[in-house]
Amino acid sequence: MTMNMRKSFLSLAIVTALLLSVFSSFATAAPSDEHQVKTAPKKKIQSYVNDMQPGWNLGNTLDATGDDETSWGNPRVTKALIKQIASQGYKSIRIPITWDKHIGEAPNYTIDKAYLDRVEEVVGWALDAKLYVMINLHHDSWLWVSNMEKQHDDVVQRYNAVWTQIAERFKDKSDKLMFESINEPRFTDGGSTDETKMEEMLLELNTSFHTIVRKSGGNNAVRPLVLPSLETTPSEPRMNALYQTISKLNDPNLIATVHYYGFWPFSVNIAGYTTFEKDTKNDITQTFDNVYNTFVAKGIPVIIGEFGLLGFDKDTGVIEQGEKLKFFEYLTYYAKEKKLTTMLWDNGQHLNRTTLKWSDSELYNFLMSGLKERSSTLERDLIFLKQGSLIKDTKVNLNLNGNKLTSISANGKSLSKGTDYTLQGEELTLKANKLTNLMTSKKLGESVVFTVKFNKGVTWKLNVIMSDTVEFSNANGTTESFTIPTAFNGNQLATMEAVYPDGSNAGPQDWTSFKEFGHTFSPSYVTKEIKLLPNFFKDVKDSKVTLKFHFWNGDVISYQITKNGTSVVGEAL
Repeated sequence: MTMNMRKSFLSLAIVTALLLSVFSSFATAAPSDEHQVKTAPKKKIQSYVNDMQPGWNLGNTLDATGDDETSWGNPRVTKALIKQIASQGYKSIRIPITWDKHIGEAPNYTIDKAYLDRVEEVVGWALDAKLYVMINLHHDSWLWVSNMEKQHDDVVQRYNAVWTQIAERFKDKSDKLMFESINEPRFTDGGSTDETKMEEMLLELNTSFHTIVRKSGGNNAVRPLVLPSLETTPSEPRMNALYQTISKLNDPNLIATVHYYGFWPFSVNIAGYTTFEKDTKNDITQTFDNVYNTFVAKGIPVIIGEFGLLGFDKDTGVIEQGEKLKFFEYLTYYAKEKKLTTMLWDNGQHLNRTTLKWSDSELYNFLMSGLKERSSTLERDLIFLKQGSLIKDTKVNLNLNGNKLTSISANGKSLSKGTDYTLQGEELTLKANKLTNLMTSKKLGESVVFTVKFNKGVTWKLNVIMSDTVEFSNANGTTESFTIPTAFNGNQLATMEAVYPDGSNAGPQDWTSFKEFGHTFSPSYVTKEIKLLPNFFKDVKDSKVTLKFHFWNGDVISYQITKNGTSVVGEAL
């Protein structure tokens, strides 16, 4: 789904609760292709879900809301893409599908045969690749299902008609195909914010879905079915409601699903949450504990049907690389601890659909390694040395996670312990002499990559960069197009604050002075500028505004803008 759609899930009540929180502080039995679960006790369906780990989402493709699967910018799905996913170690694939534009008129709501054939073709490729497969109603949730309160009979009739046709088409497929009743269901278009009423509507849909599939014959009598919480969020009240639904249905082949995009301020880089710190880590722990206690501990398996970071929908660089890797290392580890199968949300930003290569091989390696063991990390992956200053011993802490440091190398040559570096407990010290030798010839922005290896897990890359103080230039522009010429001099931007002369917060989300990275501002190291985006100016009144840019080397540098109507003038301070 798109960024705007995900943000729409954060109702005012949820955001308010989140902000208050911010500031108040598998045993595996691999089934054969013929494996059946007809009268299986619940432990069998847990084993089924275990065997799906890890999973991947074919996002922004068959779920696109345009005329065809390419309308959101991704190419047509190919058999080669599906085979590549399987070859990369993935065991399951979620194929989000939006049916809306391919459904005929009432009363039959007939699905276009060519589209249903196309869906079956892609599903067939995935099953042939021995992947577990999940299909659903995806953006239909907000396109028309959300109207259920005002148009109850029409929505239910259409929903039932669609699932009747899907069930009939796929009833003889292997049980490695599962159905998900609906993606991120919400009923906001009825004007109601009554949680009880919305839960009742979801119960009606999930129950109807279950009845239709089970009565449709073939393998559908025992096919694993996936049921979401309201908006597929892992809040306790909504998970409790889903638990009650699954209990009432009394079916051993039901699976619960929720989605997880992390602690929101970190996930979008706002409110100063630039690092993988305790609040972000605790959110993973507490959320997965609650999911486990609500479902898994009671015999109901769980699929995290989507996981990632919300900022990825803007740019995967919204979250700094090392902080991103630490987040996913811990998430993958803790999900495994709680027997939760995870499915990476990928709308094309992770696996390039044309080259079939990973855009971030480090991230991929951390995700896959976490299924077997913990990886060690460092407190940071960036060290900045100031050009012209005396280079001193540089300390950086390790997060060994039970592992041992085995070697450090740079430029293909191993460093000598005791001479080039020392290790005391989890404190690593890179010696000044070695740093001087490696960095003296480096120009601004150039780096030496230290490869830090451990006895288990993924190698960590520590970038030591030659830098100097960032320099801004004056600028003129408009609220639709304003850029600050910036000589980064090797530095990298972490975040930005915006305040009025009286000290009050400027810009959108004015509960914090720190603005959202990628949504209100964005650096470009290639074109040497920082863009202030139109989203920032929409909520800035005519006034002077002081911007404070925080860089990863620790510098905080101010810049002043003056907004007058649509005109913006910038001045270096």
